[in-house]
Amino acid sequence: MSKRVLIVGAGLAGSLLAVYLARAGWTVEVRERRGDPRAAGHIGGRSINLAISARGLKALRRVGLEEAILRDAIRMPGRMIHARDQSLNFQPYSRNPAHAIQSVSRSTLNLTLIRAAAAEAGVTIRFDQRCTDLDATSGSATFHDDRTGETSTAQADLIVGTDGAYSVLRGAMQKQEGFDYQQSWLSHGFKELHIPAVTSGATAPFAMHPHALHIWPRGGSMMIALPNPDGSFTCTIFWPHKTTASAAGFDSIATTESARAHFTKHYQDALALMPTFDHDFVNNPVGWMMTVRSRPWSMGGRVALLGDAAHAIVPFFGQGANASFEDCEALTDALAASHNDIPAALADYERARKRNTDAIADMALENFIEMRDKTASRLFRWRKKAEHFIHGMAPSIFTPRYDMVSFDTIPYADALAKSRRQDRVITISIKFLLVVAVAVIYAIVALLWRGAL
Repeated sequence: MSKRVLIVGAGLAGSLLAVYLARAGWTVEVRERRGDPRAAGHIGGRSINLAISARGLKALRRVGLEEAILRDAIRMPGRMIHARDQSLNFQPYSRNPAHAIQSVSRSTLNLTLIRAAAAEAGVTIRFDQRCTDLDATSGSATFHDDRTGETSTAQADLIVGTDGAYSVLRGAMQKQEGFDYQQSWLSHGFKELHIPAVTSGATAPFAMHPHALHIWPRGGSMMIALPNPDGSFTCTIFWPHKTTASAAGFDSIATTESARAHFTKHYQDALALMPTFDHDFVNNPVGWMMTVRSRPWSMGGRVALLGDAAHAIVPFFGQGANASFEDCEALTDALAASHNDIPAALADYERARKRNTDAIADMALENFIEMRDKTASRLFRWRKKAEHFIHGMAPSIFTPRYDMVSFDTIPYADALAKSRRQDRVITISIKFLLVVAVAVIYAIVALLWRGAL
């Protein structure tokens, strides 16, 4: 008799996990608080476009979904930097031209995964189901149907919370003694804007180069834009919630007039491509971003957290969905390896993933500083070119962090540790070369001076 799993949340991670466990022989029930997107035509809520890379594609490939996702994706092999003087500079992510991240719509990806899960035998999905209570001892959860007002209880051998950064299941687990939880809000918020498709121009229907993640780094703040298949771009501004010495914030730029004046000064090339700017800026709300760290990820040997419910991260390395998809693989593999000894599997799953999700949380925060403050620097560009050169000369010894995170599946923690060792070596080497250069210049000047005498 197959074991039963209850998945709370039909987002990206929950839907993919349903496919994985159904194919592993589990009877799967998924409950989701939102309405059915197959009827509504879209997933509710707001979201920054997703960047799917090697880790996520590997997880999708494992269940035959990679090709379907890539059909609606746009390849981005690098960043296009928009300077203050409106000049452009393309920065490849890797020295290997075959390496690229994929721009995908979160709603399209989620809809594809829900349909894939629903197509699996043994999977049941119920929408408008808001989780209100959890009993880990009996392996049951209580739900309120927001359409009918009815209350129901679902019971399973395993309950997995894939209900996002504001997880109800995690909230219930936080009440137990020994549960560690840290929630860190970023000082910056985000707001989405829109660049529509165009009918003319060298890159039509795209108003800008389509195969790049566009960045307007402004020191302390920035804007990015990701391409969509219809030729439009989803733009996101990342500004401080409160104005700082280095950047104006959402508190001081709140009206159409002040926003337009700010964009005219700092993002003039983008503003010219935004016919709905006034409406979008006023009507699109400011979002918040946070990092969540928690432990343990399981309770009572029957309840587990997965994805953002366990480890939400900020979006600046494009790894949120990729990390959650890796979780799906890790939990499925742990259950198989333990022959469905659920408590043992949950312990193995957390042991395999915790250090890695902590590492990508750190790298995502560090990448925010790189994107907003460093990408416009000539010194930064030279350093990246040097990294790519060294990687080409000695790939087994040196690999840039971005390659390890986005184009490989090396554990995040190993990528972080190796990149920090490499950074120290490069920094020491640069300092050594500077000392040598100064010594050589001093020697030449001294010889010339003696000759002049």
